[in-house]
Amino acid sequence: MLCPSMINSPDLTKKQQTNPSCTSGLVDISRFLPRRTLRLMTEGKITMRDCSMHKHSIVANTGGTSTGSILSLPFRRSTQLSLASIIRQYINSKYDQHPDMFKQDLEVIDALRQDAINVREPHPSGIKKLQAYAGQLAWISGKFPIDIGAEFTWYPALGYNTERPMVRNNMKYELLNVLYNLAALYSQLAVNTSRGTAEGIKTAANQFSLAAGVLSHMKKEVVPLLRMYDPPEDMDEHTLESLMQLFLAQSQECFWQKAVVDGYKDASIAKLAARVSDLYNLAGEAATKSEAISSAWIHHMTAKHHHFAAAAQYRAACDCLEKRKYGEEVARLTDAVACVTEGLKETKGGYLNKTVVDDLNGLKRKVEEDLKRAEKDNDMIFLNPVPPKSELKTLERANMAVARVPPQVANPFDFLGDRAEFGPALFSKLVPFSVHVAISIYEERRDRMVNQNIIQDLEVLNDKIHSLFSAIGLPGSLQALEKPLGLPPSLVQHAEELRQADAIGRLRKSFTDIDKLRAADIAIFEEGTSALAAEREEDQKARRKYGTDRWTRPESQSDAQGGKLWGHAGEIEGYFASSASSDGVVREKFAANEELLHILCGSDRALMDFVPSSSQRDTNPELKASVGKLRSAYNDVLRLESRRRKKVETLRENARKDDIKPDILKEAARLERTYPSTAIVPAHFEDFFEKRLDRLYEPELEALDKESLEQERLLKEVERANAEFEAQKRRCGDRGSREREQALQKLDSAYFKYKEIINNLEVGRKFYNDLNKIVGQGFRDVVKGWVAQRRMEARVLEEELSMPPLSTLSLSRDHAPLQGAAPTQYQTPQPAYFAPEPVAQQHQTSPQRQNDHAARQSAPNPVEASIQSWAGDTVRQPQPMAPQTTNPMTTMWNPAMGIKFGGSGPPAPRTDGGQQGGSGSAKVWNPASGIKFG
Repeated sequence: MLCPSMINSPDLTKKQQTNPSCTSGLVDISRFLPRRTLRLMTEGKITMRDCSMHKHSIVANTGGTSTGSILSLPFRRSTQLSLASIIRQYINSKYDQHPDMFKQDLEVIDALRQDAINVREPHPSGIKKLQAYAGQLAWISGKFPIDIGAEFTWYPALGYNTERPMVRNNMKYELLNVLYNLAALYSQLAVNTSRGTAEGIKTAANQFSLAAGVLSHMKKEVVPLLRMYDPPEDMDEHTLESLMQLFLAQSQECFWQKAVVDGYKDASIAKLAARVSDLYNLAGEAATKSEAISSAWIHHMTAKHHHFAAAAQYRAACDCLEKRKYGEEVARLTDAVACVTEGLKETKGGYLNKTVVDDLNGLKRKVEEDLKRAEKDNDMIFLNPVPPKSELKTLERANMAVARVPPQVANPFDFLGDRAEFGPALFSKLVPFSVHVAISIYEERRDRMVNQNIIQDLEVLNDKIHSLFSAIGLPGSLQALEKPLGLPPSLVQHAEELRQADAIGRLRKSFTDIDKLRAADIAIFEEGTSALAAEREEDQKARRKYGTDRWTRPESQSDAQGGKLWGHAGEIEGYFASSASSDGVVREKFAANEELLHILCGSDRALMDFVPSSSQRDTNPELKASVGKLRSAYNDVLRLESRRRKKVETLRENARKDDIKPDILKEAARLERTYPSTAIVPAHFEDFFEKRLDRLYEPELEALDKESLEQERLLKEVERANAEFEAQKRRCGDRGSREREQALQKLDSAYFKYKEIINNLEVGRKFYNDLNKIVGQGFRDVVKGWVAQRRMEARVLEEELSMPPLSTLSLSRDHAPLQGAAPTQYQTPQPAYFAPEPVAQQHQTSPQRQNDHAARQSAPNPVEASIQSWAGDTVRQPQPMAPQTTNPMTTMWNPAMGIKFGGSGPPAPRTDGGQQGGSGSAKVWNPASGIKFG
């Protein structure tokens, strides 16, 4: 889109390789107006019509009501929606506050939305309506989730699907649309501002800068938080970038116009014009990447780019004339002619407004006249060498247009308050949604710290105790010696505990419950994976049907959201695999100890039968002493374990009673007071969480080291006492109690294995309950939503592909109308006698965007033409006309004509004999001649 006469300049940097174009005859004539005349025109006392000047008047291009050379955004339309009822329902179901507490706020939010969506005219009163609703939307986004359940419906303003609404459950989508309409309002106010005065020009430039600022804010701050895989076509990154650059260009054009009217030097005006050209070029380049900006707008931007390139060079040439650089004047005027010629190429197809076309033609005439005069003077008088364009110094740029974000948009919270512009912040007494999320985060973090970092470590210490006891045969060896007959009291106590708990039944029921939980999780997971697989199969089927060139959307696993879901499915499969392995280990533990547990749960008689008695005998003093030491060390360890179990229960109870809500609400209120312009997010509570967890649970973590050291000391004492005990037993030759020791030890180990299995099953139950949320809300429900969107997208794409290709539509006079085409020779049966065009041409499609633009040029969409119309007088697009033809074969037959045979009909195909049938003088009809009507 660069002007060819400026591309080859060696001084152009990459960013400077953009060349100005211009929209007004002011560049051509204003420098010839007297200063007094310009001042009177600026003051509005006279117009150009009062001057006998060039027909491209200032009124026609710079002010009044004509706006043919500048563009504005149309409004997006929405439908009625009771946002208040949706918020009420959400508060009722998700919060512990009654919705009636916010009755007034609910009424206000509906009224704000009603006022905002009804802004349809370019009136300044609409600015506050849109800003107020946008500000309150930004505020309540911190109170409610983005997908609160409101189906916001908006119709596109640009593109070829303006009658097809986009419905999304997304509050950021609603905010994006409101800000879009605010930018549209600023642009329309700028267009409607009279630029016949200096103040009007300033106002228009400011309005265009504000429109560009709002679009910039949307692109940088709102779109990244949209969380939509398919943002609206007319609000994607390329479209917003193009529109922003367009309004900056039109704002810069106002500054250029002000400089012309005020009689600035030619060099300064050239710098301003060059920057205008740059901005139009940037807008055009981004527009070509957009699916929503029409061909007409792209042609307009390109034409203005070249026009201002020519205007800049023309002004630079005038400056050269003043400085007596006659050779450079000729070079720059030649460059200007080349630029304006490029601009005139955009007039093909009738896309440009008449004002823009007239400006280009007027500028071209003026530049050519000056070039002719300059060449003549230089050749005959000055004889200065004319430098080639590659040696021309690149024009400097003077940038005046800046994208200004209104403070009400950039910092909306500053305008919320009892006496503020937007009124009090709505739902301020409602606990923010982020606070609820923060509470959940804290509870999860607290439970993880208590269960995994403290309790689990204590359980590991307990396991070490029982591993050592099992290895050295405690307490079986002591019980066999201390009570050689009957059952030890501890064994009786353990057996009674298991009987009361129905240990076997409890374990089996727990296994059954876990199997049910696992099966339910797998069923939910398979429902999600089946939906994913079905969507992938549907997409592949459509891809095979239409071909990869036409079915252009990403494949299921290549789609951003789809790829995440397939990856999540793989992670969940890993969870199921690891849990199945863990379940198997627990079942093996149960199977290994089931027989002993049956004995413990049985009668005392069964226990006595399992535990053999040993003979009663006197023990020597040394053995008694060793037994006493071992019993004392063993009891010390048991007391340590008992204290530990009580400590675990106390920790769990304290964690259950740890209610953070009152404190976190105080912290949230403090944050809102300290940072009123910042929406609260869970990350803001990180320091608060850390301090609270350190205060409540850090002492327990520090105590683990002391606990471990104390246990290590006690276990070493047990090992020394047991070694002495075993040595005394060997000296006394006491071997008769070995079988009793082993039996008692097995039963004791089985009891502790039961406790271990119970703990494992509780962990498994919690795991599958947590997994249910992951596979349900976190996977299946998300998959269903994504699949529904993909299917809707596929239906829309199929409808588009099923429509007749644009290449079959033509406004050219060279194509015959539908009823005008007729077969020219006798043929075998055909689908129709009157085909609009060859079959091969009917089936041509244009999947590439470049071809699509070509199709747009040949057949403008009527919807686009009505919505993206130029402000001011609209140039009528070429209408289809029936071609004029004298061929009698294309005449519509009627009964009054009769039937004529032979004549000058088309030649029939040759017969086998090589003769040509159907001459003009034939009186006998030959079937090979065909039938001629009329």
